[in-house]
Amino acid sequence: MRFIDTHCHFDFPPFVGDEENSIARAADAGVERIIVPAVDASRFEGITALAAHYSGLYAALGLHPVAIERHEDAHLAQLESWLKRKPTRLVAIGEIGLDLYRENPAFARQEALLDAQLQLAKQYDLPVILHSRRTHDKLASQLRRHDLPRRGVVHGFAGSLQQAQAFIKLGYAIGVGGTMTYARASKTRNTLAQLPLESLLLETDAPDMPLYGFQGEPNRPERARLVWQALCELRPEAPQVIAEALWRNAQTLFALPE
Repeated sequence: MRFIDTHCHFDFPPFVGDEENSIARAADAGVERIIVPAVDASRFEGITALAAHYSGLYAALGLHPVAIERHEDAHLAQLESWLKRKPTRLVAIGEIGLDLYRENPAFARQEALLDAQLQLAKQYDLPVILHSRRTHDKLASQLRRHDLPRRGVVHGFAGSLQQAQAFIKLGYAIGVGGTMTYARASKTRNTLAQLPLESLLLETDAPDMPLYGFQGEPNRPERARLVWQALCELRPEAPQVIAEALWRNAQTLFALPE
């Protein structure tokens, strides 16, 4: 079995300074490739350097809505400057999106920033890695307006079946992460059991989104295999079929080499 962790913040502790060991641990679990999304402009250079240095790592550059207070108009210009350079193994714009979980979310600013980054995704023909908390319907509306050619993935999905189907109808994939390893996450588990297999991607969101049994610990990319095992318990397909589909889905969306 081989896997792609389509969402891992590998530029954060505990991976910083332990990259080779962390990559080896992931590979031992069959996680051969890792996509590393940015959260703000200060991370762009480090992430592109990681992807240039380690063949199993791929970069995504974007401005995360949770860090909205750190983003400036100049950072959008920086993002476009990096996109023009076409760094080694840059495969997406992300992590971008909308978030209404926090107090004082500066939501109008979030929407404007997302709009600008979706325009860049269209201009540079890249898929997007999307964050959405309590904003699925608003996000779907934005995506409907932009009609990106490469589409993308709604990562760490924990919404309803109807919301997931709305994203899939628009051509977007759904990210399967550690939330569904908790028995209490019945809505998410039931949703992921019913969605088309060709619409699912595997992810960890490491070091965040710990799996059941690892609460209080930093999440790690090798645990993508455990997410897959949990998904297999919910789905009717054979485990090998699920693993192959998850690999193929990520390869196709992010245009990764064979």
